[in-house]
Amino acid sequence: MSKSNELGNTKISTLLWKFSIPAIVGMMVNALYNIVDRIFIGQGVGQTALAGLAITLPISTTIMAFGMLVGIGASTLISIKLGENNKKAAENILGTAVILDILISGIVCVIGIIFINPILKTFGASTESLPYAKEYILIILAGAIFQNIGFGINNIIRSEGNPRTAMRTMIVGGLLNMVLDPIFIFVFKMGIQGAAIATVISETVNTVLVIYYFTNKNSGSILKIKKSCLNLNFKTCIDIFSIGLSPFSMQIAASIVTVLYNKGLYTYGGDIAVAAMGIISSISMIIFMPIFGINQGVQPILGYNYGAKSYKRVKKAMQLAIISGVTIASIGYVVVELFPELLISLFSKNDMDLIKLTSRGLRIDLLVLPIVGYQIVSSNYFQAIGKAKISIFLSFLRQVIILIPIIIILPKFLKLDGLWLSQPIADIAAALITGYFLYKDIKELNYLEKCSE
Repeated sequence: MSKSNELGNTKISTLLWKFSIPAIVGMMVNALYNIVDRIFIGQGVGQTALAGLAITLPISTTIMAFGMLVGIGASTLISIKLGENNKKAAENILGTAVILDILISGIVCVIGIIFINPILKTFGASTESLPYAKEYILIILAGAIFQNIGFGINNIIRSEGNPRTAMRTMIVGGLLNMVLDPIFIFVFKMGIQGAAIATVISETVNTVLVIYYFTNKNSGSILKIKKSCLNLNFKTCIDIFSIGLSPFSMQIAASIVTVLYNKGLYTYGGDIAVAAMGIISSISMIIFMPIFGINQGVQPILGYNYGAKSYKRVKKAMQLAIISGVTIASIGYVVVELFPELLISLFSKNDMDLIKLTSRGLRIDLLVLPIVGYQIVSSNYFQAIGKAKISIFLSFLRQVIILIPIIIILPKFLKLDGLWLSQPIADIAAALITGYFLYKDIKELNYLEKCSE
């Protein structure tokens, strides 16, 4: 049985674990790039550097957003094409994705470097945190192309039915970053710049491994990067963007939300509040990345079987993915509520004011985590089956339509607590609306399944 045909025949629960566990490991390793940077910067440089790093998060998120725009858009299309047994079309999509990643990364890099000072000031950098933010993000921008190709094209390895290889490439880069961070920060005394250099080197190694997989004839890949496929086919670009626009929009929205958060945090709490949110974001990432891994694992299963009109398998995959996402989020909720100080001590052991403030913010910000697990997985369903409009709407719903007004209004009455409460309020509202759309679509699948019998 070929790797792609396996998606249409193997037991769904077996497939979900086979694809999700490597994806979870890969996503966790990818998250470690930022988390490890924050841990070592917090322990080795200090609170103000942590605040500077938090200020750069919207830029890092934007870089990743463009990688997701191309990578997830292309991988979803490739899953569907492989389900239709159209390998040639899948390889054309792969070639277009590589060219798009290179071009977009170059544009982001140039614009970011030219306008770095006004961007960071707009994002809420204070006089004290600006130098740290600038030292870090200039290096990250210079290596944007490696982040986008390494992370974006890695999704396609998973989509063609080879999740373990996708996991291995991510692990190598992540572990390398963990080794290089303390060397550059503590041994070479390079501070926050050392963390950025370690990240770019690690992402470069990851990119080399991904490209090798799609070009070496003995790598085991179904698809190959061919010279004849390296072009910008207009229709393919539009198709990639239309599907990838949903996760891209979510990431861009997350960047906007982070900017608004940082401005509010600095207004009501100063640099220490900005640093606290940086730690909260890192802890949230540890919990959310396994759920995103479930999404990545179920995506090729949903895409392939939807393309093959195996609607019963689509529903089963979705059901198991939701159960898994809610379970992970629930475990995270228990740990956050019981042991917040233990988690925070990874980033700062001696600053008791920072630990106390972060602990309160963490407990409130992640108040409805189990609901978030459901919402994340459910909204991903529409992206995986190619229903881009609904997916984009649901992405904007949580991060823009609901959350941004709350961030602007609530702190005027509750100050810092208003910022912490904004996320759980938005999560509840978004989960209810997402549930309505999912219910309607499952009814449609039931009808299509009945018609095909």
